[in-house]
Amino acid sequence: MPSSISGAVFSEPFGPRIALVHFAGSLVFSGLYAYAWVVDGSVPANWLLVMAVGTGLAGVAEALPKSRRQVAAVLRSVAILVFLCLVVAALAAPDLVGI
Repeated sequence: MPSSISGAVFSEPFGPRIALVHFAGSLVFSGLYAYAWVVDGSVPANWLLVMAVGTGLAGVAEALPKSRRQVAAVLRSVAILVFLCLVVAALAAPDLVGI
């Protein structure tokens, strides 16, 4: 019996609706980063860029055609790895992440 995680990561891409949600999230994180950079004039939190990259990768994975199942699984795995690296960096060196 496959686990629910492997079923979600290695499944077919869900299509443009979910991809749009991921891309919108990526745009929101990028916009928050740009807003902090322009308005504050200081270096904004780096975690916003990491979140933008992770959600962008997930969006690309979901936007692929259903026949590109393996590529979508790789992109989802890389997105999960990006998010895990953010968690580890936040625990190990919070100043590096900007928390």
